[in-house]
Amino acid sequence: MLLDVSVSHQVYVEDCEVCCNPIELTVAYEDGVLNTFSAQSIEQ
Repeated sequence: MLLDVSVSHQVYVEDCEVCCNPIELTVAYEDGVLNTFSAQSIEQ
């Protein structure tokens, strides 16, 4: 999984590379350093 540090706060959905189920990712950066990362399954 690649993360884009050019956007300071992001929430997006990406399919798991292993099981293909959707995952909601929340990431936040401060001064180019990752300070928040959350991954939650949104499988229905």
